[in-house]
Amino acid sequence: MSGTNARPLADLRARRTSIKWHRFEADVLPMSVAEMDFELAPDIAQTAIDHLLRSDTGYLDAPGPLAAAFAEFADSRWGWGVDESRVHLATDVTVGVLETLRLGLPATGGRVVLTPPVYAPFYEMVGEAHAEAVEVPLRADAGWSLDLPAIEQAFASGVDAILLCNPHNPTGRSHSAESLAELARLAATYDVLVVSDEVHAPLAHAGSPFTPFAVACIGAGARSVTVTSASKGWNLAALKCAVAIANDADTAAMLTRFPEELAARTSIIGLHANIAAYASLPWLNETVDRIAANLGTLRAEVSAHLPGVRVVEPDAGYLVWLDLRALGLGDDPAAELLQRARIALNSGPSFGAGGAGFARMNIACDPATIVEAVRRIASVLPASGAGVTEPVSVAVG
Repeated sequence: MSGTNARPLADLRARRTSIKWHRFEADVLPMSVAEMDFELAPDIAQTAIDHLLRSDTGYLDAPGPLAAAFAEFADSRWGWGVDESRVHLATDVTVGVLETLRLGLPATGGRVVLTPPVYAPFYEMVGEAHAEAVEVPLRADAGWSLDLPAIEQAFASGVDAILLCNPHNPTGRSHSAESLAELARLAATYDVLVVSDEVHAPLAHAGSPFTPFAVACIGAGARSVTVTSASKGWNLAALKCAVAIANDADTAAMLTRFPEELAARTSIIGLHANIAAYASLPWLNETVDRIAANLGTLRAEVSAHLPGVRVVEPDAGYLVWLDLRALGLGDDPAAELLQRARIALNSGPSFGAGGAGFARMNIACDPATIVEAVRRIASVLPASGAGVTEPVSVAVG
C-alpha cells in the first residue's frame, strides 16, 4: 500500500503549504481540515504533469470526457445509470450547490431545510442564496438518521428545497435506501427541490453500502440535483473541478441556465485529474482499507484512554464525529483541546444543532498521529493525572 502511505508529520509540514499545515503553530496536531495526509495516486499525479507539460492550461465550457468517466464509475460502484447529457461542470462542490440553489429558489425569501449537525458551509451557502435555513436535526437516538416526520412537517410549512449531505458530514453516516426513498416521496408530494452533496461517497467503507439519492428517487417524481467530485475520495481539493447532475427532466432544464463562468472557472487540470481518479480504483480501495484500519486504531485508543468518549461509527469517509460530553470540556471541547492539548479538531457547535459537546476528527493520517491525538487529550484530563497540562510525547513517524 505504498501509494497511500502517510509521511511523518515534520516531513508533511515541510512539503505541504495548505492551511491544514500552516494555520496553527508547529506544536499543534492538525486534524481538522478535510484533506488526507496520504500521497496522491501516482497515475493522477502523472496525468496532471502530462497536461502541464503540454501547456494544456486553457478554459473549459463543458465536462467533455469527464461525464463518461463519472457515469462509468457511478454505474460500476453504485448501479447508478447517469445520463451523460445531464452532467454539468462546477468549480467545486460548494459552488455547484450554491449555483443550483440560486436557480432553484426564489430570488429572495427562499427556505432550505438543513439536517444538523451538518457541514458548516451549508449555512453560508443558504445565506449566499438569500434564503433562510430551516433546521431539522438528525435523530441522534436512531443512529443519526433523517427525522422524516419532522422533515415532512417542514415541507408542509412551505419550504423550497432541502440540502442533503449523503454520506453525512460530520457523522459519516450514509442514509439508508429506505429513508432516501421516503424523502424522495415527500419531496415529490410537497414539490421540494432536493440538492444532494455526495462528495464523500467514493469512500464508503466495506460492508456499508452507499445509495445515491438519484437511485433512491427513481420513479418518485422528485426534483433533484446531485453535486459531487473526486476531490475528497482522491484528495484533489486544489484541482478545482466538480459535477452537478440533474436527476429529472425539470432540473435538467434548470441546470442549462448555469452561468457560463461556472465551467470557465473550473480547472482543466482538475478535469483530467478527476477523469484519472475515477479509473484509479486500486488506490481508492487501498485508501478505504487504510481508513478502516485507522478507525480501528482510534476505537482502541479511545477505549483504553478516554472512558466515556463515544466514537460515532462512520459508514464512509475519514471524518469521525466524537461525543466528548463525558470529558466535561463544555459545549466546544475542540476549543479547549486546542489550547490545552495542542490538537486541532473541528468545533462541534459550528455544525449547528446537536453539535454541543462534540468535535470532528480527521483520521486520514499515519496511525501514530491518532495515537498521539488520543494520548494528548487524555493527558490534560483530571482522570489521566490531576494537574497534567502538557501533552504526552509519542513518536509520530
